[in-house]
Amino acid sequence: MIYLDNSATTKPYPEVIDSFTQVSEKYYGNPSSIHRTGAEAEKLLLRARQQAAELLNVKEEEIVFTSGGTEGNNTAIKGTALAHQNRGRHIITSQIEHPSVLEACRGLEKLGFSITYLPVNHLGLIDPAAVEAAITEETILISIMHVNNELGTVQPIEEIGNIAKRYPKLHFHVDHVQGFGKVPLSLSDSGIDLCTISGHKIHGLKGTGLLFSKKGTDLFPLMHGGGQEQSIRSGTENLAGIVSLVKAVRLILEEQKKQKKHLLEMKETLWSCLDKMKQVSINSPAGHAPHIINLSVPGYKPEVLIHALSEKGYYISTKSACSSKNEDVSSVLAACGMPESISSSALRISLSYHNQQKEIEGFCKALDEVLHQFSELMG
Repeated sequence: MIYLDNSATTKPYPEVIDSFTQVSEKYYGNPSSIHRTGAEAEKLLLRARQQAAELLNVKEEEIVFTSGGTEGNNTAIKGTALAHQNRGRHIITSQIEHPSVLEACRGLEKLGFSITYLPVNHLGLIDPAAVEAAITEETILISIMHVNNELGTVQPIEEIGNIAKRYPKLHFHVDHVQGFGKVPLSLSDSGIDLCTISGHKIHGLKGTGLLFSKKGTDLFPLMHGGGQEQSIRSGTENLAGIVSLVKAVRLILEEQKKQKKHLLEMKETLWSCLDKMKQVSINSPAGHAPHIINLSVPGYKPEVLIHALSEKGYYISTKSACSSKNEDVSSVLAACGMPESISSSALRISLSYHNQQKEIEGFCKALDEVLHQFSELMG
């Protein structure tokens, strides 16, 4: 099996699984318990938080451990909205955000909040000037993803962060789920107040993640209880998951330093071979995220191609895994102004540092064979 669906989820590092198992066996105490077993668990939790802060170059109290990207995004968006609704009820986002952002915003609309969904150009890029133009006295939050999960478009987060700095009464949230470990993003002095990271996208375990919440950022908690995670996320901490997440963060950042060239070379090989196939249209913008290529084969249902490729041992996907079972048309491609023949036939190939050049070459050959077979069948 050649796995090329790493934007949906990744295979956990063996070290991550080992750390989860060891902590589960040896540190099973509740960190809130006052006996020795609880104290040992609390000590390990504090060390994991310290290590996460060091790796991200932020303060320890700015780390909130979560269950992943969806919870992190909902906490950032709803938490900001509910905490600051007396000051303003306007939020700015884009038309091509992850469903966990878009649906959170739509949910807030039902509560009386006003949402501006900014358009994007044909590359999926947001105009920073449009962001600033949308800001009003009522604006309390800007939420823009760093790397688009379908196209791989990298948004101008630094420019938007500089705009956000000029408006100290609003907060800036970045969904960094697809970019972390592949496309660098500094959180220090960036204008970013909230940033979401998911464990299972970086060879960690499902159900793990973290939210960077800049010191002084006020969030209304979605879950009340014992006051864990600075009272932002109550509930007994998933200590084994947290330790394994920090391990994944460390390992993916090491790979980013050492293997970035390898990732880029694989993408270049893939791009070159796809570009030579007459039936294939490449939708991703050149020069953006090094691990995602979106393509369309007009006239073919994506599911048919995916099943045919899986029969040959290659696994890819259609659009976002969180929306792949919904309507056929990709809302992201549609927002980019692409015709229905393109937006309804989209496929996504997403790489990891663990893929190899020979796997990319094999995939290209397999896709070419599938398209040739289908062309003959269609006459």
